[in-house]
Amino acid sequence: MLTLSKKNLKFLSHMGAEGVLGQTVYDMAGDGYDFFAVSADLGVASGFSRFMKEYPEHYVNVGIAEQNLISVAAGMANENLPVIATSWGAFASYRCADQIRVLLGLMGSNVKIIGMGSGMAISRFGGSHYGIGDIALLRAIPGLTVIAPSDGIEIYYSIYEAMRTKNPTYIRLTGGERLPIINSDLQYHFEIGKANILSEGEDVFLIACGSLLDECIKAGELLKDRGITTTILNMHTIKPFDTESVLKGLNHKLIVTVEEHNVIGGLGAAVAETLAGVSERPKHLLLGMNDFVPKAGDYQYLLKVCQLSAYQIADRIDEALRK
Repeated sequence: MLTLSKKNLKFLSHMGAEGVLGQTVYDMAGDGYDFFAVSADLGVASGFSRFMKEYPEHYVNVGIAEQNLISVAAGMANENLPVIATSWGAFASYRCADQIRVLLGLMGSNVKIIGMGSGMAISRFGGSHYGIGDIALLRAIPGLTVIAPSDGIEIYYSIYEAMRTKNPTYIRLTGGERLPIINSDLQYHFEIGKANILSEGEDVFLIACGSLLDECIKAGELLKDRGITTTILNMHTIKPFDTESVLKGLNHKLIVTVEEHNVIGGLGAAVAETLAGVSERPKHLLLGMNDFVPKAGDYQYLLKVCQLSAYQIADRIDEALRK
């Protein structure tokens, strides 16, 4: 297992999300973890090249058949070995929803689904490949853990932590070929179900997940220049949800959720569900995709179309504070 160091933070950042996935799986096998990896014809795209070569007996390719991916993975997991199953996030969630509901949610099969290229990470393929509703769909399935790591080290640690449990899990990967370094503190600690504070301020309590946290950090700097201070909470686990950390934001002027996901049913909805039981609370601003699918385009362009670039996030927060 990689140690937390500046060198390794850069190393993982340069690999991209799928590269980190491959490195993690390869390292776990080297560490003696006994598991299988199953792919829907995306072994190379999952970063599994070295793993497939050195541990061929632990890798299965089911072909372009995502529903079979989950069924085969669940069957193998029921022989008392955990299974990592990978596909693009949009297909690993929506296309496999019933298999996940029955085999993971109801039967509790020890499968860790890795939804690659979620959000708009693989925008070149168009709307069919956008993973903008996977959180809403999968967090509603009883018994399923849902994790949305933000950068290379968090992807790496989240997979290790998920593999130490027997819980069926969905890990949502966002970000492109090079990941931002968000968790740069060498005292960083990842715990499933426990959010991490990245910065502290008095005016705005900003909650986000995934690689979009990078835009949120930049927005926080822009707001600071305007005299507005921001607490930024990395809500890397969507389920089980860290309600305690959310409630720490009640003393701020505004609570903001930012997500590379539809605002219906995602992170913002989970926060709203928490706040619904609080009589005295600040206004809650939900930022994300407002129930539409943008046309294909460059990732930065799509962020602007969805009003999720750093400048747009800062402007929308500033405007909400003035109302």
